[in-house]
Amino acid sequence: MIQQGLNDATMTALLFERITIDPSICHGKPCIRGLRYPVENILEWLSAGMSVEEILTDYEDLEREDVMAALDL
Repeated sequence: MIQQGLNDATMTALLFERITIDPSICHGKPCIRGLRYPVENILEWLSAGMSVEEILTDYEDLEREDVMAALDL
């Protein structure tokens, strides 16, 4: 979803620019860009029916690419 036509190594590098794991943030859960937004929360919001636009409106420090990276993970 981030970009089609990229090789696996490039795709992985792009994902890890957006998805970080730090034991000192959210107990080491995968988070968005070192912020305190666990990937699992984004997936829960989407599965509960929130649109990407609603998430971006409610959480202004998130970017569209963050949400797409959570989906690609």
